[in-house]
Amino acid sequence: MADKKYEFTGIEKVNAWGYTVKQIRATEDIPYSSIRKGDLGGWIEGEQLKSGDARVSGNAWVFGDAQVFGNARVSGNAQVFGNARVSGDARVSGNARVSGDAQVSGDARVSGNARVSGDAWVVGDAQVFGDARVSGNARVVGDAWVFGDARVFGNARVSGDAQVFGNAQVSGDARVESREHYIIVGPIGSEGVTATLFRTKNGKHTLNVGCWSGTLGTLSAEVKLRRESWVADDSTKDRWTAQYKALKSLGKATVTAWETPEAIS
Repeated sequence: MADKKYEFTGIEKVNAWGYTVKQIRATEDIPYSSIRKGDLGGWIEGEQLKSGDARVSGNAWVFGDAQVFGNARVSGNAQVFGNARVSGDARVSGNARVSGDAQVSGDARVSGNARVSGDAWVVGDAQVFGDARVSGNARVVGDAWVFGDARVFGNARVSGDAQVFGNAQVSGDARVESREHYIIVGPIGSEGVTATLFRTKNGKHTLNVGCWSGTLGTLSAEVKLRRESWVADDSTKDRWTAQYKALKSLGKATVTAWETPEAIS
């Protein structure tokens, strides 16, 4: 446990899950962070995991009211702060950040430059990695993966064997339960943005195109409105319009299994 950079302050408490957690204090400056020797940290159940490995190791740190307990581990340059909870057999590593009231539990993994914040949960065997962001009241559960530059936020739910990646933006009431429940297309249109089409509650859908959010049924009107403001020659405008028409056709073919035909006309 040579890489341990903390000691216990002697203050402990029983948390809401019945675990006794102890406050930590830095025994040396922590590289890549603002922590200096003597600074108080958050709360952990004990120095070691069942395996004998350090619970918090490397340049990782637990701040404020954050808690790490069970067989959970925080390593590398990872940081857990706010009121976040990391528990079960979860692992937070690399340059990952878990903050706010977020919870990472079960066998979940958060790594790379990933961020989990707000009231988000990453649970089960789920993985969030790369530069992915999970925030708001989002839930990533089961065997789901969120990675790349993907964003999952709002009340979105990603579960099952779903994999959300690339520049996808899954938001609102999304219910992505398999790999067939969303598509991404891009770059597209005048701004070269990414379009994300995903399943929502009750088998409906939402389409996010850049900063615009709507449905396949409202896409044509939005494109018509945007075309009036495009600064380009007619052939370029026709090309962009054709891209959106193709997106709508692809979207209709994709969501056939999700909802009734009336919803996508």
